[in-house]
Amino acid sequence: MTPDPLPVQRDRFDLPEDVAYLNCAYMSPQLRTVSEAGIEAVKRKAQPWRLAPSDFFTSLEKLRHQFGALTGLDSEGVALGPSVSYGMATAASNITLREGDQVLMLAEEFPSPFYAFSAAAARSGAEVLTIPRPSSAEWTRQILAAIDERTAVVAIPPCHWTDGATVDLVAIGAAAREAGAVLVVDASQWLGAETMDVTAIQPDVVCAVGYKWLFGPFNLSYAWFAPHLRTGVPLEGNWLSRAGSDDFNRLVAYTENFQAGARRYDMGEASSFIHVPMAIAALTQVEAWGIDRIAAATQQHIKQIVSDAEDLGLSAVPEAHRSAHLVGLTLPADAPSDMPRRFTEAGVYVSFRGGVLRVAPSVYNTKEDLTRFRDVLAGCL
Repeated sequence: MTPDPLPVQRDRFDLPEDVAYLNCAYMSPQLRTVSEAGIEAVKRKAQPWRLAPSDFFTSLEKLRHQFGALTGLDSEGVALGPSVSYGMATAASNITLREGDQVLMLAEEFPSPFYAFSAAAARSGAEVLTIPRPSSAEWTRQILAAIDERTAVVAIPPCHWTDGATVDLVAIGAAAREAGAVLVVDASQWLGAETMDVTAIQPDVVCAVGYKWLFGPFNLSYAWFAPHLRTGVPLEGNWLSRAGSDDFNRLVAYTENFQAGARRYDMGEASSFIHVPMAIAALTQVEAWGIDRIAAATQQHIKQIVSDAEDLGLSAVPEAHRSAHLVGLTLPADAPSDMPRRFTEAGVYVSFRGGVLRVAPSVYNTKEDLTRFRDVLAGCL
């Protein structure tokens, strides 16, 4: 049964009427409830005597469980970090690569997974094999053709970050398992915007920033590790993730043991008394909306955006491989170089990535926003 699209939620954000913000793939605007949670969190430190040792853990664990419940990933595998690069570095340092192994990635992938795994490959004598961008936007076939006995890691997102072209992670996950490879997913441009069937995909690592489609603060990200990767070496000597760290009277009873699950991979100061309450408020709202209803709403926007763009002579990712929340429009060779400035001056906010105009609507966008986008685009061509 197709879910009802979520009604426009613009009143939950501080968005002026003269702003058409179609750039959630860059950074989401902040929910009013998230701002309020952040302000209250900042005030809290004015009276530090009210912070008990238990407060270092209670909200952190709530957020861990919230993220797990929202995504379908078990919360014991969730670690909190400052960025996807942190999660990817943790994964890359705990996945065994040998000389001759290959790490598969998409061409023009976002830098965070690329830098982590290219460094790991260089240390071990492995190589990074980039899958060339297909002219048809059909990534899956090329990825499957590249997986063989040399493949050790498949580091692939649910969709390409520049244009939203989708990848069949269920098929790729099955092929990776058959080859004995680890599947690492950067879901920053997916989680919170569309559902992801993690039971069918069976990923080994999933990372995502919190400040895009999950509507949280900057400098807080999520990383999930499958059970077989939960006994590795963390990037930091974080005392908070050690066994028994909840007993502040015994912090110098040093131990090599960690708390259960993937908590060993938490960043230092993961309790983050400002960011964690903000992230909790954000995930609470996303859960209340329902990701399926969010996707149904943005899909309507994407259809209108693509239709208007095609009427103006632009092309988009074919519908069969198109995300419901993010699309790249291929610009003509003679498109004016000052298009970014024209859009900004008109109060219409989009991104230019990888040679395409990237449009990423969300729950706060209105029909008027789409009309303004079309008019500015038409004026540029």
